[in-house]
Amino acid sequence: MKLTPKGQATRQRIVEGAAEYLRSNDPGAVTLDDVRAVTHTSKGQIFHYFPDGKEQLLLAVAQHEADRVLTDQEPHLSALDSWESWSAWRDALLARYRAQGRYCPLGALMDQVSSTPGAAAVVSELLGQWQRRVSTGVVTMQGNGLVSSDLDADRIAGAFVAGIQGGVQVLRATGSTDQLESMLDLLIDYLRRS
Repeated sequence: MKLTPKGQATRQRIVEGAAEYLRSNDPGAVTLDDVRAVTHTSKGQIFHYFPDGKEQLLLAVAQHEADRVLTDQEPHLSALDSWESWSAWRDALLARYRAQGRYCPLGALMDQVSSTPGAAAVVSELLGQWQRRVSTGVVTMQGNGLVSSDLDADRIAGAFVAGIQGGVQVLRATGSTDQLESMLDLLIDYLRRS
């Protein structure tokens, strides 16, 4: 569906309003009436932009939240070119997840739409972009002579992304970022020593 600029703005307002609401509520308990109320839109507007209803809206919110995961790590994630920048990225990442606590809005949303066509693509794209950005940082550090050129940048980046995701799952279960912090420190130390 081709949207006018006003239509794009309305759709985005619905997605952002729903995302904000869902960050503080269980997505399974949220109704379209809840979203309508917090976004000051009519049912007709919601179904105009999301004709398949709640599942389609939640998938759009999941994409929005996935984009936010990377945005929240900037400008550090795109500038991993010194040990100071790696430390700043680490600190920003830990601050994000400490503030988030046990509740992971993207994880909760993906639980709701996991069987929806497109849900796996949202997660795959997020993880792929994340890994590419970390890999670019490793390659930059190699080019600066700060990391061994023998290391496989994509493999290291994959370890960071997998470790972060594992740390987030532990955080969801325990409320602690200790394991996430340990993983980041160990991998950054491994890069320093290589």
